[in-house]
Amino acid sequence: MSDNLLAGPLENRHRELGATFAEFGGWSMPVSYAGTVAEHTATRTTVGLFDVSHLGKALVTGPGAAEFVNSAFTNDLRRIGPGKAQYTLCCTEDGGVIDDLIAYYVSDDEIFLVPNAANTAAVVAALQDRAPDGITITDEHRSRAVLAVQGPRSADVVGGLGLPTDMDYMGFADGEVGGVETRVCRTGYTGEHGYELLPAWDQAEVVFDALVESVRAAGGEPAGLGARDTLRTEMGYPLHGHELSLDISPLQARCGWAIGWKKDAFWGRDALLAEKEAGPRRTLRGLRAVGRGVLRADLSVLTDDTPVGFTTSGTFSPTLKVGIALALIDTAAGIADGDHVTVDVRGRRVECEVVKPPFVDTRTR
Repeated sequence: MSDNLLAGPLENRHRELGATFAEFGGWSMPVSYAGTVAEHTATRTTVGLFDVSHLGKALVTGPGAAEFVNSAFTNDLRRIGPGKAQYTLCCTEDGGVIDDLIAYYVSDDEIFLVPNAANTAAVVAALQDRAPDGITITDEHRSRAVLAVQGPRSADVVGGLGLPTDMDYMGFADGEVGGVETRVCRTGYTGEHGYELLPAWDQAEVVFDALVESVRAAGGEPAGLGARDTLRTEMGYPLHGHELSLDISPLQARCGWAIGWKKDAFWGRDALLAEKEAGPRRTLRGLRAVGRGVLRADLSVLTDDTPVGFTTSGTFSPTLKVGIALALIDTAAGIADGDHVTVDVRGRRVECEVVKPPFVDTRTR
């Protein structure tokens, strides 16, 4: 890894726990502790604890802050109010995605944003460039840590520390652990019931230590970015730089549900409306390997030796015990769910069934 990587507030704790590290978004991040498969399985069956403090943070304040954010990002903040969070997209005028992020509606005059680590500066700059007088946008990347508690026993873990757990999905409330004020949001990136805790950056160790003890008492484990990626891929959740980018629109990534089509204004509205009317030229699909084969990103997808798309993410599913991938497939190819395609894995053709994500339906358990 580069010597210039940024470190989160808990790096020493991760080293004490025996984590292996890798670069992600310019940050040194824990990849795994006991092994990705074990951490993945713990999250699906009991509970996993993830440190995702590398995620960005930004604050929009001033009279009409919510109204301004609503005029910028795709989703409609008018659907929610104080105490709720919302998944949304920051787009360019031609419909490309600068970032996908979570907006916390604190009040009409305060919106707290959690963008992706590598895109925080771009989101902040775009907002600052267009902010009206009286609206202030500040980059608060190191204001808070982000700790994700995910899995069937996540409520037991979080509630056992005296934190609120009874909010609706995407609701948030403030609580306290060991004297440290902590914001708790009922959300996550694994498909499991879960929470994301946002304590102050310089007090994160207190909350993390309490969570480690509680998670292990519940039969779970600390988990790294390896398991986070296999879990989100099983759910078909997009990762910016893979399923979303300046060249991949929300419609192509099947994120049209996060667009407030009835809003008068948001960045990229005209381009996205035109794409919606014409239909996207390619669409994100799921691929499930038939037989043996581990799929990765940036592999060619073919039918009858004709390229029809490429994989954007791929992994071996610890839950299904097969290779899975997300892929952008050309609309003109006329491929439907249930059809079979092949993926070129270093010169070897792997047969795959086209499926609609999620690969694993956690709602039926």
